[in-house]
Amino acid sequence: MRTSLLPLTAAVLTAAIATACQPSTPPAPATDTKAVTAPNAQADEQFAALSKRWLDGWLPLNPVAATQIGDHRFDDQLDDLSAAGRQKAMDFSKKLLAELDALDTNHLSRENQIDAAILRNQLQADLWGMETLQSWAWDPQAYSGLAGGAIYNLMARDFAPMPQRLNAAAARMEKIPALFQQMRENLDPARVPKIHAETVAKQNAGVLSLIDTFITPNAGQLKGAERKRLDAAVSTLRKAVAEQQEWLDKTLVPAAKGDFRLGQTLYDEKLKFSLNSSLSRAEIKQRSEAEMTRVRTEMYAIAQQVLKDKPGAPEMPARPNPEQQQAAIEAALELAYAERPARDKVVDFAKQTLADATAFTKAKDLVTVPADPVKIILMPEFQRGVAVAYCDSPGPLDKGLDTYYAISPIPDDWSQEQVDSFLREYNDRMIHLLSIHEAMPGHYLEGAHSVQNKSTLRAVLRSGLFAEGWAVYTEDVMADAGYLDNDPLFRLVQLKFYLRTISNAILDQGVHVDNWTREQAMELMTKGAFQQEREAAGKWVRAQLTSAQLPTYFVGAQEHFDMRKAVEAKEGASFNAKRYHDAVLSYGAPPVRFVRQMLLDEPIK
Repeated sequence: MRTSLLPLTAAVLTAAIATACQPSTPPAPATDTKAVTAPNAQADEQFAALSKRWLDGWLPLNPVAATQIGDHRFDDQLDDLSAAGRQKAMDFSKKLLAELDALDTNHLSRENQIDAAILRNQLQADLWGMETLQSWAWDPQAYSGLAGGAIYNLMARDFAPMPQRLNAAAARMEKIPALFQQMRENLDPARVPKIHAETVAKQNAGVLSLIDTFITPNAGQLKGAERKRLDAAVSTLRKAVAEQQEWLDKTLVPAAKGDFRLGQTLYDEKLKFSLNSSLSRAEIKQRSEAEMTRVRTEMYAIAQQVLKDKPGAPEMPARPNPEQQQAAIEAALELAYAERPARDKVVDFAKQTLADATAFTKAKDLVTVPADPVKIILMPEFQRGVAVAYCDSPGPLDKGLDTYYAISPIPDDWSQEQVDSFLREYNDRMIHLLSIHEAMPGHYLEGAHSVQNKSTLRAVLRSGLFAEGWAVYTEDVMADAGYLDNDPLFRLVQLKFYLRTISNAILDQGVHVDNWTREQAMELMTKGAFQQEREAAGKWVRAQLTSAQLPTYFVGAQEHFDMRKAVEAKEGASFNAKRYHDAVLSYGAPPVRFVRQMLLDEPIK
């Protein structure tokens, strides 16, 4: 999820941050009647001040993220990844962590106990990332992502008049060559994995596509000295990108010798910070493997239903062996694969599925549907190569702006065989599921609800585990509610999509801890989870480029499923799905365990 009305003044931002630690008043399930009160007002005031100091200090240290979040005071600045810049960030985090450790959080209100735990996790993660993981020394994506985001976050949304944003973009473009220089100085080719170097080399020119898309067509809105400055910045950046491309192709890629695998120690530590969950790596593996077995059994039952009396149907005994189960599910999925969009109609069909999912969510009264706008866009070039789609929400400090549901187009250089493989995976029903997951009632709806929570700190540090888990959870909710007229093939494809979530969790630790080969990874995805070759090949690349992010889908979904079961058990016949969903979303997307603790009146821990 990403972020971007008019820029907030310092006074307005201070007022917004002052709400960061005020208890929110979410709609609660019928049986949750205990009022949230602050045990110690002085402690809450101290934490509010500490939170404001963190926000006031962290945002200028991360200006590209600040723009995305919706604080536009630093739109002309760029992150400093030099040794001095990194040291400044570490000194800041250490100081704030010491202040937080000195505060007795047991005296805070329940809402502030949650925020304190989230802030502590962030501070510790920031320090661990700088001192231990040291991605600044081996991951070129840290730099290419900043270079692209520096322009995209400014230009993609109309949060301010175009001339103002163009001037900010000129200032940032002037600084990007220095960022490239920091990249060349910081990266140790011996530690850079080749897959990272090659991916960034392919993405590098994407910065120029941002200039051609957002800057050049609007440059005429600046006059005189401002226009000259913009033109000069563009010219300088084009030369810098060309120089960077030469360095990437001739120096970094050939010399990149690093291992993309984190190894058990680093992976476990990163997983702890990334998930902020009570589940360990071993527990995640056990639950994911058990869930894969259960889901495949359910898919086999559907296959028996849809293939009954079909000519040429495979043998489908009541107790199949693994080969019989595999063959039956694959044959049933072929029925779904036969219905797919044309190569150039994927985005158009996604727009239709978004409308369908929205209408269904409203008709079934599953959750309050916000009025915030959402648009389907082509994924910007500099962000392609990792995921097929994502939801790009406006920042928590920006209001009334569009959410983007971005889809990566099919590459022009793909063969017809590759295109067919892709469209078998992203068939009609799968695109319905993609729109459910990324938009309605998934990421878009969740993001629109979450920003209504009063905690600015929680909005800035919203949990990926909560967000991804919610999106997966809603796929099941929509299927249970009878989406597409209870079409059994839709349920089959939904379960296949869920298998992807499950296999993500298995794959991530298989690659980074168990030293899986590409063959092992592809076997899991294509056979175990029925993914097409193009999808599986893309996920293999993603598993190398990222770590401890792929499990967020499965772990988050498991915690959402567990939480709903617990609340249903508590409320019994009085349980109402819409009231429950609105209550869950009202807490502002902290890690799921905190929402559960609030709903069930459990201790915050």
